[in-house]
Amino acid sequence: MREVDVTELTDAVKRMVIESNYYIVDDVSNALKKAYEKETSETGKAILKMIFANHEVSRKEKMPMCQDTGVAVFFVEIGQEIHLVNGNYEDAINEGVRQGYKEGYLRKSMVGDPVIERKNTGDNTPAVIHTRIVRGDKIKIIVAPKGGGSENMSEVRMMKAADGMEGVMDFVVERVSKSGGNPCPPVIVGVGIGGDFEMSAILAKKSLLRNIGERNSNPKYAKVEEELLERINKLGIGPMGLGGKTTALEVFIEYIPCHIASMPVAVNLNCHVARHIKIII
Repeated sequence: MREVDVTELTDAVKRMVIESNYYIVDDVSNALKKAYEKETSETGKAILKMIFANHEVSRKEKMPMCQDTGVAVFFVEIGQEIHLVNGNYEDAINEGVRQGYKEGYLRKSMVGDPVIERKNTGDNTPAVIHTRIVRGDKIKIIVAPKGGGSENMSEVRMMKAADGMEGVMDFVVERVSKSGGNPCPPVIVGVGIGGDFEMSAILAKKSLLRNIGERNSNPKYAKVEEELLERINKLGIGPMGLGGKTTALEVFIEYIPCHIASMPVAVNLNCHVARHIKIII
């Protein structure tokens, strides 16, 4: 049994929330550069050029790439041979968020009551934490700050098995089309199929953590990802919704078994920043 002091989690999370808001990951940066080379719209190319300049300023000046520094979303895998000591696991993560958002000068966007008294919590907590217990004695933490503009374009639809893959694809394309420029395209499209109502949504969000170009291991689903990307980029929404052939950088699908009477499908969009970072303790 390996002991891990929860202060290690706090320190790691503090660094992660800051760095994920300051620095774009390589696979997304490379995908944006390839999109620029292929973009035929002059406006689209100009927007992509401004996005590159923004990323460079963020990197050099150590400041957020976007004013909306997001809900702090975590996917954590804890090895079953880990014993956490000197505090509570979720409290430790929230403390890291609290410190990171303060020290990194990141906008605090969480309200304590979603409806009646929408008062800011003042420190961007609580975080959204998804935890799995796995084999081993390591802790893998992925943080994916999620902005409101892209998150608000999410949708879960309880479809019928008879709708088939064509129905699923039509729904995904429809969702992106309705979203227009709201999620700050070019977007990354996450699709979760199966499970139940809430699991399909978690799958869709988790799929966004894959690297650009990383296809589903099932060739049939990999082909659907490619077809969806092609269909979405024919919509003409373009960078920041101002027209062009670069509406999406990638489409990811994750699927799991579901009830015989159900076929839940969720769509979750990431903006062009697609913030996420991983660490293993």
